[in-house]
This record gives sequence, C-alpha cells and structure tokens, in this order.
Amino acid sequence: MGILAFGINHTTASVDLRGRVAFAPETVIESLQTALAQLQGDEVALLSTCNRTEIYLHGEISDTEILNWLAEHKGLDVALLEQCYYCHRDQQAVRHIMCVASGLDSLILGEPQIFGQIKSAYAVGREAGTVSSNLNHVFQSAFAAAKRVRSETAIGQNPVSVAYASVSLAEQIFSSLKDAHALLIGAGETIELVARHLRDKNIGSITVANRTLSRAQKLATDFSADAILLSEIPDYLPRADIVISSTASQLPILGKGAVESALKKRKHRPMFMVDIAVPRDIEPEVEELDDVYLYTVDDLQEVIQDNMRARESAADVAHEIIDEEAHLWTRQKRSLAVVDTIRAFRDSVEKIRDEEVDKALSALQRGQDSASVIATLARNLTNKLMHKPTTRLKQAGEEGSDETIHATHELFGLDTKR
Repeated sequence: MGILAFGINHTTASVDLRGRVAFAPETVIESLQTALAQLQGDEVALLSTCNRTEIYLHGEISDTEILNWLAEHKGLDVALLEQCYYCHRDQQAVRHIMCVASGLDSLILGEPQIFGQIKSAYAVGREAGTVSSNLNHVFQSAFAAAKRVRSETAIGQNPVSVAYASVSLAEQIFSSLKDAHALLIGAGETIELVARHLRDKNIGSITVANRTLSRAQKLATDFSADAILLSEIPDYLPRADIVISSTASQLPILGKGAVESALKKRKHRPMFMVDIAVPRDIEPEVEELDDVYLYTVDDLQEVIQDNMRARESAADVAHEIIDEEAHLWTRQKRSLAVVDTIRAFRDSVEKIRDEEVDKALSALQRGQDSASVIATLARNLTNKLMHKPTTRLKQAGEEGSDETIHATHELFGLDTKR
C-alpha cells in the first residue's frame, strides 16, 4: 500500500480545464466518499483551488483508475486529462505535498494562502472519514515541513504582488498603520486585495472612492469602510495618510493642485501615494511636492522583481528542507512498518515461553526435581526458539541465499571466525 499524489495544476492545464475539474466546497465530502468507494483505496483527500486540483490517496491504485474516476465524476473525456495530469508515488508524493504546502509549487512562489487551503483539505477529509492514520502522517509531515520553510527561510517575507507591495511600502513610511487612514480609489480586484492586506495590517480606517457608488459600497461593507464618489475625493483627501489608486480611467483622477491643497490642510504631514493604474491615475507632477511619497506601478515592479529573486534564492534552501523532511517521513514509515513484525515476533516467543513455563510448573507440582525441571525448561525453550530459524538457515544454505545468512549474522551479532 502506497501514498499517491495525483492532479493537474497551473503548469499542466489551462484555466478552463482547471475550472471544469475543480470541486466546489459543498461537494467535497460526497466526492471523497464516492472516490473511496469506487477507487477501493484506504484513504483519500482532495485539494481544489483556482490553480490546482489534487487527489491524495493511500492504496494500490493505478493512474488509469484515478483518471477514469475523475473523468466520469466530472463528465469529461478522459483524453483531456491524460495530456495534463501528474501522479507521484510514495516518497515523491510526500515530497510533492510538502512543496505544495510550503508554496514552492504555487503560481506565485512562496504564497502563504495554500498552507491554509491544504490544512482545510486535511480537516474536510477527517470530517468525511476518508483520512486516517496513513494520510494523517503525511499531512502532519507536510505541515511540519511548511512551518520549517516559513521559519528558516525568507521565502514568504518579500511581497511579490502589486497589492501586497503597496501595503508593505506603506508600512515602511509609517511606523504603525493602526492610526492611519487609507483612501482607496477604484473598486476592482487589485483594490480589493489592497483592502484585505490593509485590514490584515490593522489599518485604522479606509475610504473607498469609485465612479459607481454601489460598487464602492459593496467593497466598503466587506471591510467596514466608508464609500464615496470620485467627485468627493477633494473633501476626503486631507484625511488620507495613504492613497492607493487603480482605476480604468483614461485621464488622471488626482492632479497636483488637489494634492497640494490637501497637504496644506494636513499641515504637511506625510502622504504616501501609490498609482497602480495604467494609464496613470495621479499626475506625475505630484511627485514634485514635498511630504509626498509617490510610487508608480513601475516602481512596484522593481520591488517585486527584487523580491522574486530573493524568494528564488530562499527556495533553494527550502527545497533542501523539503528533502530532509521527505527522508524523515520515509524513515518514520519504515520504523512504523517494522512494529508489526516486532509485535508478531514477541507474541510468538511469549507463547512458547508461556507453554514451557506451564509445563515446568506442572512438573514441580508433581514433585519432580527442581534442577531437572529447570534444565528441561531451558532445553525446550532453546530447541523451540531455534527450530524455525535453523530450518530456514539450512534451506538458505542449500539454495545459496547468502543474503539471508548475512542478515542473520547482522541481526544476532554472530562471530563465525572462532
């Protein structure tokens, strides 16, 4: 029985196919139980995100069996999946799961969200009753590896998204964001990510400005923010310590005059501004003003590229950690596998012992000489304990099985040179 990691991801399949293979959260438990029954494995877990769908199993299952199940379950032609799937087994499977949990196999190297997603996959598998001892051991090893990667490398410390880089730069300007006010201009995906990162950094307050008030209000509700129209920006700008803008406007939203006026009302307290938009939302001349720290998307790209190089360097160390943890898992698995053999051996020896002790006690009760009884007990124990190993060793000698003979020497520490 082995561990398998089967799946497709952003490097092997198109976004369209990934979407067709993905499992909605509300269907995962039923799908897990169906997979366990139809694939006849011992254990199964599912990880499904926008960038990957992976099935983790314990059992003797072929690639073809998993392909056919997934294709049938999703109503797909199996030929579509044959071109883009991967399947890792045993130590390589565990190593892959560790890389996934550590963000080393992500679209954005080192991204932290995948760790929470794989923990959720484990929790749902436990809830569904499809994850027990074997996959539990794999997941716990993957979590330990991911934590080591996070604590022993800098792979997650350098922002590599425009939204996160913007917020990280703001942290460098202000010693604390808890008393700062952020004005976010636009209400698209990038601004939503900025708002999420600001909230994670405990920003004091947020105002969202957008051309359409309803969209601004929706975003504001999610982040306990205020919503305003673009036309109201001049009234709110003096409050803003941080301004981050990302709209689709063809003309600048903020000019030098409006910012200069806001700075006067702020008594020249610093204002941090990031213009993520292309074309620009903030006039370039704003950069000429004192007390304004203005960054453009090009400035952020330089930060992101530097940080990507730093992450790639950290990834080399991270892969060494993963190798160590994967080898540790293999050693632990082997040590656990021998436990059953040790238990069976001990049970066999104890059974012989108990039988001979009972005979000896009966002999003593019948009044036989104690020295004779003890000698008989020792002789019978020796003969019975030696019988099977001696028979096997004679057979090994006749068949020329030197490995068995050498293993016996090593197991019992025998010295045949005398």
